[in-house]
Amino acid sequence: MTSAATIRDPKTDHLLTPQNAALVIIDYQPVQVSSIQSMDKRSLVANITAVAKTAKLFGLPTVLSTVNVATGRNQPIIHQLAEIFPDIAPIDRTSINAWEDDDFVAAVRATGRTKLIMTALWTEVCLVHPALDALRDGFEVYPVVDAVGGTSPAAHEAGLSRLIQAGAKPTSWVQLICELQRDWNRAATVPGFSDILFTVVGH
Repeated sequence: MTSAATIRDPKTDHLLTPQNAALVIIDYQPVQVSSIQSMDKRSLVANITAVAKTAKLFGLPTVLSTVNVATGRNQPIIHQLAEIFPDIAPIDRTSINAWEDDDFVAAVRATGRTKLIMTALWTEVCLVHPALDALRDGFEVYPVVDAVGGTSPAAHEAGLSRLIQAGAKPTSWVQLICELQRDWNRAATVPGFSDILFTVVGH
């Protein structure tokens, strides 16, 4: 059995596809993870790991960034993400707003994608600031709401509200992986899709 609809152009599709989106992961470092108060920390790490594995499965260009590792004020990216992307060197910054770092912006632009799946800790700072700048610069921004966290539930919600008001398009990690897979006939990614999805959701 085949799907009845004509397959859309994956580069111009209004939905997210492996050919039109990139993933941005900002500041998933031990101090930031331990300070999250808007959700359970284990769930947060499980969800951002699922997002990262999804990007790897579908071949999304991925930009990693950290803050203050080179200065010695902070620790490197959490091992769960480093192990998924061993060949991607995080762009280390001193700027709180990643979009105010030239190397970071250059890396995002180098993906050639205008749809940015954005994740960061904290929601209200490290996600909101670069996401607002990316929107201003003509990118579409998709914050993954259950893979980001804030210093309080109120701070997290306020950050997401500000982004939505500015035009961001919130998603969840399950919505994301299903949007990228889209069809069970795309057999090459079905095993990985099922493994990522049901390993986390099945718990």
